[in-house]
Amino acid sequence: MKFLATAFALTLAAAPAQAAVSGFYDSAEQIGTILSSAAVADALRQAPIGHVANTGTRADGAREWQVRTQECDLTVYLTPVPPQGVGRTTYELELGAPCP
Repeated sequence: MKFLATAFALTLAAAPAQAAVSGFYDSAEQIGTILSSAAVADALRQAPIGHVANTGTRADGAREWQVRTQECDLTVYLTPVPPQGVGRTTYELELGAPCP
């Protein structure tokens, strides 16, 4: 019995820690990634943003966001990058077609 308890404790110690972040903070991380991107600003031709919305998930798991200005709707894809250890998920950004 002592052997099983030790084996169980070692199994738990070896498992990676996964911290759950609320949906609010995760979406705030995603929006922050979009709004801090110089590539997004350039694709929007520096126009003021009127609306930012999550519009779904691509087949490969990337989160799809729509960034709207008065003259353009830009699609942005965010691919989750899990932390190496304890920490929060960050996102890699991919742009759709830039505004004309």
